[in-house]
Amino acid sequence: MTLIDRILDLAMMPAGELPAPALAMARFSLFDWLVCGRAGIDEPLAGNLRQLADEEGGRGTASVFGGAPAPARMAALVNGATSHALDYDDTHFGHIGHTSVGIYPAALAAGETVGASANAVVEAFLVGAEASVRIGMALGSIHYNRGFHQTATAGAFGAAIAAGRLFGLTRDQMRVAIGLCATRASGLKSQFGTMGKPYNAGIAAANGVECARLAALGFTSADDGLMNAQGFIPTHSDKPDPDAAWQSPPPETFLFEDIKYKLHACCHGTHAMIEALRTVRGQDGIGIDDVEAMVLHTNPRWLSVCDIKAPRTGLEVKFSYNWLAGMVLEDRDTARDDTYTDALATDAGLAAFAPRITVDGDPALTDMQAKGLLRLKDGRSIAFSHDLARRLGEAELSAGLTAKATALLGEEGERLRQAVEKLDRLTAADLGTLVGARA
Repeated sequence: MTLIDRILDLAMMPAGELPAPALAMARFSLFDWLVCGRAGIDEPLAGNLRQLADEEGGRGTASVFGGAPAPARMAALVNGATSHALDYDDTHFGHIGHTSVGIYPAALAAGETVGASANAVVEAFLVGAEASVRIGMALGSIHYNRGFHQTATAGAFGAAIAAGRLFGLTRDQMRVAIGLCATRASGLKSQFGTMGKPYNAGIAAANGVECARLAALGFTSADDGLMNAQGFIPTHSDKPDPDAAWQSPPPETFLFEDIKYKLHACCHGTHAMIEALRTVRGQDGIGIDDVEAMVLHTNPRWLSVCDIKAPRTGLEVKFSYNWLAGMVLEDRDTARDDTYTDALATDAGLAAFAPRITVDGDPALTDMQAKGLLRLKDGRSIAFSHDLARRLGEAELSAGLTAKATALLGEEGERLRQAVEKLDRLTAADLGTLVGARA
């Protein structure tokens, strides 16, 4: 079978065949996405996009974080960017992409438009997310390393599939939606550290809704937008590997179950280092003034993402190994988004410590691993390492996400948790109420 046929099989999979463990993780992602979106409402980018939505007008069929209802495509754009504004959402390392912020906005906008149940939104999200991971794996690491943002590229296909399920597309129409998405998907890593990065998530969601809706209206497109001679994957990767994406086929295996959630408000590529240094600080009481020099080894792909040596803004600090290492060793709270102020980028202590750190790429490490060595002023050396691959149990994950929600939103975080726990009784419109409510 070709990749497009496999993706179409996945896209049309009956809800009853979706594995319960994957659906449970999709519910966790819904909770986390709602928290990140609500927490991002006051970000300047979110206000700019709500203003754009107001200026364009149209029939308001879908809810917007902190604003008035908007047409589905525009709501997906605003909600995708708003929920990624804090860069605090989930990541799948199978293709290095943020699944929730590109796909849930499309699923919810489509679900509200057609009057779907909340469970149908979650099921559509899960299928779209699984498809985006597998398309991202087919693109291969060269796609991301070259400079493409998988959240926006592979994510747009997932958004189109999720929206397409809710719009009730036939298999042939879903093929069209994927083909149209192939000419629409876009997003570059050069935007990291600016409003352009969360905007990438928004355009993924908007592209998905638009392509699915056009397919429903009778548009035509290339039969195989993924792997034909000038399709998306051959034109965006020198080494496409469609078979790699299907070594463990669904429904027996859903790769989405390996989704990882951020418990620190910065680039996920820095989290293994943060956890390792937190362990050292907790066990050995090491502080920033004790360290003469530090060497960090990380997967080489992160060197073009989160190795900003001299961040100029609080947002750029989120992509700076050197700054974040100093913050951990000073026991600063990396979990709170309000830690990352622009003043932090000019902190004299962190600026003085940053040159003591050497960051090296090590291809033997996975995307989720970090290791290194602290050389102390008293002559001792302390090795550190951490691997994010370990799956958290549901109770541990729930506790971590609830603590994050409370830190970001206070009592509202607990209300969102309780609402998601009652998902079987909710509609897409009920989820929209959680999105659109003003704080």
